[in-house]
Amino acid sequence: MKMLTSNEWINRFLATDPPRSKSLVMTIFGDAIAPHGARLWLGSLIELVAPMGVTDRLVRTSVFRLVQEGWLVANREGRRSSYALLPEARPRFERANRRIYAAPGLDWDGRWTLVMAPNGSIDAPLRTAVRKELEWEGYAMLAPGLLAHPAADPAPLAEILERVKAGGKVFVCSAAELPDAGSRPLGELVQEGWDLSGVVSDYCRFIDEFTPLLATLREETDLTPQAAFVVRSLLIHAYRRVQLHDPMLPLALLPNPWPGSEAYALAQAIYRLTWERAEAHLMEVLRREDPEAPGADAGFYDRFGGLR
Repeated sequence: MKMLTSNEWINRFLATDPPRSKSLVMTIFGDAIAPHGARLWLGSLIELVAPMGVTDRLVRTSVFRLVQEGWLVANREGRRSSYALLPEARPRFERANRRIYAAPGLDWDGRWTLVMAPNGSIDAPLRTAVRKELEWEGYAMLAPGLLAHPAADPAPLAEILERVKAGGKVFVCSAAELPDAGSRPLGELVQEGWDLSGVVSDYCRFIDEFTPLLATLREETDLTPQAAFVVRSLLIHAYRRVQLHDPMLPLALLPNPWPGSEAYALAQAIYRLTWERAEAHLMEVLRREDPEAPGADAGFYDRFGGLR
């Protein structure tokens, strides 16, 4: 089978799985704009996403909706508009970035985080908000009023409870299996609380789509900066979309082999092959409208285990 060029791969991907404009803009802000001061001019954003089939009108509609939803803040200077990540939204972007660019959890001490809201302790709307937010974070509802996750990060949990105004209103504790108590292994709770079939299917689809691209990038030496930016953006957009549904459980509790590990290694390899030329294109576009646009912050270079 003939190997596709990177441009052929891009065109085929956009024809068969075109990204939704608002979601793609979110990806661009998280992956490309957040490390560069978290702000850009509307004209720069339009230029960045145009090669991915997003029109001027769709960009304007997308940023308007993201402002309405509390993700972005708009500023107007004369006839030009700029958009920046809302400070209150930064922790959610940072949490997503930790999921995307960090390797799947290899270390686990066997402890689980439990969040409990007994009947009557909080009202129904707050109970729903807590459940919804924590399920997005990968928690499972094991019983009414009981959400659990192995190896949960306490910082995002605290931020979520504070944001939905549940701080001090629910019980949070850490639990481990009690030896010699005759209980089932706690690891079996994964089978009870999480249906991973869809996640496995999505990871396998991601691997099938992007493995040919990796082979192409390893052979090509003339990838343009603009094409590198498109590849990097589509990569993170697709990988992020899969990860949104991954509860990020410890590898010790997952089927072996776990396709999420292969998907991470694939994303890491493609990102490392494209990030530098993608950054060159990004800085050229940003500095056309803002000569003082900052370079990437230090945290950017820690992505995927280190880019330098």
